[in-house]
Amino acid sequence: MKANIITPVVTALDHSGKPDYEANKKIIDFLIQNQVDGILVLGSTGEFTEFSAQEKRNFLEFYADYVQGRTELYAGTGSTNFQETLELSNAALDMGYRAALVIPPYYFGMRQEQLFAYYDALAKGLKGDLYIYNYPERSGLSVSGDSLRRLIRENPNVAGMKDTSVDPAHTNQICRAAEGTRFQTYSGYDDQFLYNLAAGGAGVIGALSNVVPDIWSDLVRAARAEDFQRTMALMGLIDKLVQIYGLGASTASLVKMLLNCRGVEISPKSIFPFEEGESAAYQTAKKLLDEVLAEYEQMKAGWKETC
Repeated sequence: MKANIITPVVTALDHSGKPDYEANKKIIDFLIQNQVDGILVLGSTGEFTEFSAQEKRNFLEFYADYVQGRTELYAGTGSTNFQETLELSNAALDMGYRAALVIPPYYFGMRQEQLFAYYDALAKGLKGDLYIYNYPERSGLSVSGDSLRRLIRENPNVAGMKDTSVDPAHTNQICRAAEGTRFQTYSGYDDQFLYNLAAGGAGVIGALSNVVPDIWSDLVRAARAEDFQRTMALMGLIDKLVQIYGLGASTASLVKMLLNCRGVEISPKSIFPFEEGESAAYQTAKKLLDEVLAEYEQMKAGWKETC
């Protein structure tokens, strides 16, 4: 069974709110050691909105140089400026990124025809693959199956989507529109993993894999092996952790705080106005994480005894 976990990685920041390169190396090593299938740099969890175009380019270059092909890289390159998005996307592709992932221009109330025109022009200007970042709660619009089918037909480099839709039926619609092509559909919510695979998708691009890449990579291996008992048990752990998303105003800050619990010592600082983590949210999330990790260890011990 085809299944992948790609981590939309958090960005460790220094006291001035700029990327802390040494701290980010710790995150990269933690994810690669725990065998995630890929890393999405400068997605929503990466807090891309506060960085200039040059800062984004520098950070993407740092990632490519440090990772050195140890895992696949995807670049979040979307902005409200088309030319900036196009230039940054091509720069990332030149650096060796697997694809550029682009959210539609947020704020503007586009219809499907304008949405098609935007991605069509972008795809035709790119030197490599384009992934669409469908996130209607943030962009205010959603790519329809008909628009996607037309985009794929006219642009063979439209190769994937991160579908962060609260309605999993939309993911099914996208998978149906892409049938018979190399297009890969990923869900943006961790708890939609099994639904995504059943619909013919490729897996999840989920932020919880920052904190528990070990559980996620174990889950992916179990799904690929069609070990349904282990798959369901591990999916249950992820479902418990999904509660973390609703605990604080900034998921990125909370994830950074929890990374410290996993031995990845970084600052929890986030972009303004989410600069400081919320203590109450952190305590609740930490308790939940501790419980899940303890349960995971018990599971592994039980599986080892039966081998």
